[in-house]
Amino acid sequence: MPRATRDGVSIYYEFDERPMDERRTATPVVFLQDLGYGRWMWRWQREAVAREFGAPVIAPDLRGTGRSDAGLPPLVSRLPGRLRTPLLQNVASYSVSGLAADLEAVLDDAGVHSAHLVGSGLGGMIAQQYAIDHDRAASLTLCGTTHGGADADPIPDEIPSRLLAASAGGSERHRLREQLRPVFTPAFTNRNPHLIEQLLEWRLEQDASRPALEAQLGAFLGFDSSADLDRIDVPTLLVHGTNDEVVPWLNARLLEEGIPDTRLEVIEGGPHLLGVERADEVTDALLSFLGTQAAVEDGTTGTASERSQTRVDTHA
Repeated sequence: MPRATRDGVSIYYEFDERPMDERRTATPVVFLQDLGYGRWMWRWQREAVAREFGAPVIAPDLRGTGRSDAGLPPLVSRLPGRLRTPLLQNVASYSVSGLAADLEAVLDDAGVHSAHLVGSGLGGMIAQQYAIDHDRAASLTLCGTTHGGADADPIPDEIPSRLLAASAGGSERHRLREQLRPVFTPAFTNRNPHLIEQLLEWRLEQDASRPALEAQLGAFLGFDSSADLDRIDVPTLLVHGTNDEVVPWLNARLLEEGIPDTRLEVIEGGPHLLGVERADEVTDALLSFLGTQAAVEDGTTGTASERSQTRVDTHA
């Protein structure tokens, strides 16, 4: 089980490194999860990238998530929720720059000198900050994210409490189910009860602890890269759904205006967690974009690599 360490905190990551002769590109693809979610959230895209490109895939657990240490002050973590939550969302929260430094430690531990970064929500913020602070990013794919700060289209006031489901009551499973309501459309959850049950199983196994989720939320709400977007000097794919209740989709337009080399894919009616509900469209956009980057790396001309003909159907 590979692990990297930064500031005494152990960060777990999966590294699917395939034999060189099976790869179409030697550049690994790193998948960064959204707020509180485990590695399950990118499973459809991870499988497609490995199948289509044979590329090495790296999937870290953000600190406090899955098998990674939380690195939070023990006394704060043991406080009652009414005292702990405001502390972990403010003075004791994680920072996106710190989470980006964790990623640098992972890539260094894995011996990776260049990687395509794919991030959703908080993961998209980490990818932005990583490209600003560090130098191993070959490209960015940013899904349902924002540059944050006063100039962003603001995250609705009720979203933090909905993502925490602090007043949901009942079992842990019930609370996790409530937390999914803002990130999917009602039609999707109604059509896919078996998939929702599977997601709950994965969440119970892989997701962040409650204190770590609160600390991640603090990083999410405090992020602001707006003054540094012009320092992101790698090709960037933006993917956003027009029905995103968590991060309004006009934030993708703001990122498009601020990052020098971008391509925007707007998914009509898409919710926040696009990689699950609209997996085929996200996968197609990602494979096309990575194919273009692979062609540049190989020094070849023409369009992107042939897309996968085998789709993952999350609506079955």
